[in-house]
Amino acid sequence: QAAGLRSYSAAVQEPPISDASAPFIELEEKHGAHNYHPLPVVLSKGEGTRVWDVDGNQYYDFLSAYSAVNQGHCHPKIIAALTEQAHKMTLTSRAFHNDCLGHYVEFMT
Repeated sequence: QAAGLRSYSAAVQEPPISDASAPFIELEEKHGAHNYHPLPVVLSKGEGTRVWDVDGNQYYDFLSAYSAVNQGHCHPKIIAALTEQAHKMTLTSRAFHNDCLGHYVEFMT
């Protein structure tokens, strides 16, 4: 294990909930849907393959949001494209057409 990095698995005993994490977990438990049983780790930022919790502990992100973030967290090219697009339009409902989707689906097929 690399120095300074922590690793937890759902198959082993869960770590204790820290004082910094407890309020976030309690808020989710009170108001959120109970469709997952997450580890008691509250992540606050990510960069590349690593994520940090509210206590400042650093982890490797082996889940990658179930492959939705397999390019890593905060990839500079993706952030640049996201920022550029957000300055034009954030989202269009599928009740409308937009000037990008046709080109995208043509490329994908």
